[in-house]
Amino acid sequence: MKKFLCCVVLGLSQTVLADKALNLFNWNDYIADETVARFESECGCKVVQDYFSATEEMMAKLLAGNGDYDIVIPTQNAVEALVKQGFLTPLDKSKLSNIGNMAAGFMNKSYDPGNTYSLPYAFTTTLIGYNETKMAELGLEPGDWSIIFDPKVLSKIKGKVTVMDDSEELFAAALKYLGYSANDSDEKHLKEAQAVILKAKPYWAAFNSSSYIKELTVGNIWVAHGYSSDMFQARSDAAEAGRSFTVNFVIPKQGAVLALDNMVIPRKARSPELAHQFINFMMRPENAAELSNIVGTGNPNAAAKPFIEEEILAISAIFPSEQQLNSLETLDARNAKSRRVMSRLWTELKVK
Repeated sequence: MKKFLCCVVLGLSQTVLADKALNLFNWNDYIADETVARFESECGCKVVQDYFSATEEMMAKLLAGNGDYDIVIPTQNAVEALVKQGFLTPLDKSKLSNIGNMAAGFMNKSYDPGNTYSLPYAFTTTLIGYNETKMAELGLEPGDWSIIFDPKVLSKIKGKVTVMDDSEELFAAALKYLGYSANDSDEKHLKEAQAVILKAKPYWAAFNSSSYIKELTVGNIWVAHGYSSDMFQARSDAAEAGRSFTVNFVIPKQGAVLALDNMVIPRKARSPELAHQFINFMMRPENAAELSNIVGTGNPNAAAKPFIEEEILAISAIFPSEQQLNSLETLDARNAKSRRVMSRLWTELKVK
């Protein structure tokens, strides 16, 4: 009888452990496996991950009620929209003892005053990744948005360029190329940006927000519009594979988008206690540093800097200089009118 009861208790314990899960909705390749394994070991749980490759994709899934997540990693403009939708639960700061590690410059932002609903996770720039060997052979300068928008330049690399399948990011790049703000909502300027995109579109291989890392790594494409952390991975993968070319990445001289991604807890989270544990865990300097060392992100955690490798701190596309920071913009949440205009312009250019 004792043996039977022991087996029953053991079975129940294993079931409870198996049921203890943190459901994480994150960008593709945006947390190190080592970090996940360490959290699972510490909390005695399983991290179940689901992924997205664009803000629009994430918002559509969340607001449609698909997926009960405990933690989501949205960019700043999406945080603002989710707060307005009543989608998030306020953070319990009494459970977040590591909050003092965060750099003051990344806290108390206009999209979430007082960090009521969100805390910084990592930051990236949206820039140009490129096949360094091919660009040198062709004599092309990749540090300029003309590499993806100017037909004269594109004629030399036709079919070897991809751009993000993300209206906000692509329009932001076109607006910066034209000398406007990435947040410009003037319909005339947005139409100018659409015209630039339409002229360049025939030279592109694809709109691609998910597999451009692999395509750049294997040499199928030579220029990609995407996130700095993805380009960091592509460069590392190409080097590890011993490719005959090198991959590099650069912030265009006209400026670019700086994305500050955040940790938030949905109002309908199944495990809010576990979600708070995860946020506090990620604010520990050693764990935060792995986002930079392994994933290649910028880091809003001031206490993490001593743990970040010097060679990564020296990469200006990941940790921009003061001069570069002045040319970078975070995307704001658009008002209803501007969203309608953007949606119409995006639909038009995708079908043409």
